[in-house]
Amino acid sequence: MNRKLCFIAVLGASVALSSCSKKLGQFQSDYFSVNPNPLEVVGDKVPATVTGRVPQKFFKKNAEVTVTPYLVFNGTEVASQAYSFQGEKVRGNNPVISYDNGGTVTIPVSYLYQPEMNSSVLELAFTVNQGSKQYVLPRVQVATGVIPTAAFATAKTVTPAIAPDAFQRIINEKYSADIMFLINVANIRAGQLKTNAMDELRKEILATAGNPSLELKEININSYASPDGPEAFNYQLAEKREKNTVNYVEGVLKKDKITEFGELTKNFTAEDWEGFKELVSKSNIQDKDLILSVLSMYKDPQQRERELRNLAAVFEVLADQILPQLRYSRITASIDVIGKSDKEIQDLFKSNPKELSVEEILYCATLTDNLNDRMKIYETATRIYPNDYRTWNNLGVTQYEAGDYNAAKANFQKALSLNAKSADAKMNLGLISILDKDYAKANEYFGQAAGADGLNNALGVYYLKMGDNASAVRAFGDSKTNNAALAQILTKDYSKAKATLAAIAKPDATTYYLKAVLAARTNNEADVKANLAKSISLDKTMSDRAANDLEFANFNIK
Repeated sequence: MNRKLCFIAVLGASVALSSCSKKLGQFQSDYFSVNPNPLEVVGDKVPATVTGRVPQKFFKKNAEVTVTPYLVFNGTEVASQAYSFQGEKVRGNNPVISYDNGGTVTIPVSYLYQPEMNSSVLELAFTVNQGSKQYVLPRVQVATGVIPTAAFATAKTVTPAIAPDAFQRIINEKYSADIMFLINVANIRAGQLKTNAMDELRKEILATAGNPSLELKEININSYASPDGPEAFNYQLAEKREKNTVNYVEGVLKKDKITEFGELTKNFTAEDWEGFKELVSKSNIQDKDLILSVLSMYKDPQQRERELRNLAAVFEVLADQILPQLRYSRITASIDVIGKSDKEIQDLFKSNPKELSVEEILYCATLTDNLNDRMKIYETATRIYPNDYRTWNNLGVTQYEAGDYNAAKANFQKALSLNAKSADAKMNLGLISILDKDYAKANEYFGQAAGADGLNNALGVYYLKMGDNASAVRAFGDSKTNNAALAQILTKDYSKAKATLAAIAKPDATTYYLKAVLAARTNNEADVKANLAKSISLDKTMSDRAANDLEFANFNIK
């Protein structure tokens, strides 16, 4: 062989051997980029993507590298899922990196968020398998810190759904009695004044006299004439029936010494075609469809009457069965039943709560803003009315607000067992599921809670925990809460977030902290300091949080 060719062959073999046999060099931090950097909380996790760009002539053909991303903080570290890639001569299913050309690797990382992670570094650890050898390369640091803002999302501040009471202090009841008239007659027959309905009406009116819990608001008289006969005659007839009925009622009121009755109103209808139509449609008359067709065909009352009279057999049935029912005066008394006052209900709860109805006792709980007092009222309600799901649900609400989530959960479950369709109990159990980090169950409960008060706020927190900030914004709508403002900050709608935070009725430490975050993101140092000061004055723990919060890394907040 030519000596020159031999030399080239030996040299090539030597280079090929060196590309395989030598150990892999040390990875450099500038080979890697991280998105985002710093890392950010999303939902309740810290996800990121590490992209590695391996240079040419670096990756040995017979090497397999396993990269383990570690988040190192507070003297401890947490590993994300390991990721492997290999050289061209390794048998395996991992991504291949070319020795001659280098290559790119993408490494997903994710950690369950812990507050201590705010001050942390992301390191990559490398284990190399090369031929029969295994060795470890030095770690490289690729990112610093975690922005924790999304971790403010919490179901604890969502108001659970109260199952409402149906208490009404004033309930209007109406009592009626009819005076029937003979055809073409306006005089009241004595027998019509002695019917059971008339006796009951008079009794109810008498009961209002001197009774503070009953108020006779109105007496109304409506008089009618049937639509047979001349219209002018029927007009006079209905008017006379009204006058005679009014005289009768005024006489009875005077006799019974009823002076407080609000207003006496009156009205008459000369030809009651609407009543006629209704009675025919509900009757068993064989030709009622024909009759109704005539009614709809002719709008003029006189023409309608003529056409009906032309149907001789039909008109005879109407004269016997329908028309007599349209010759009457109806007397209606409108009476307000006035329930217990707020003070009476509260006093009775203290002295003898069993005297209260379930609606009254549930209403009683709405008369105080004191959480412990409301809890006691609902506890009493569960003892007196244990089969009403609302008592258990609402007791659970007070326990939830007090932070006793285990007790609240048990009572929400009790409520649901008594009413499997309760949207309130289902929404509340969805909130509990968020606290338990059982997001699949929360989604299931919320899906069955349509109509529950506050469901949109609950859904907003659920979406925040899922990292779906845009859906959270839509769910919150115009809600003025810390959670709603947080969603707007995370979607970078800073003007809307500012308006939401300003509109919160009872701002707390979190409200002012979020205002400080918003000020930092819009580079307003004065507002950063002012709002942090307010936040810390309300909750001293916010000081340590702010000190390690990368949102304020560019500001002197000491």
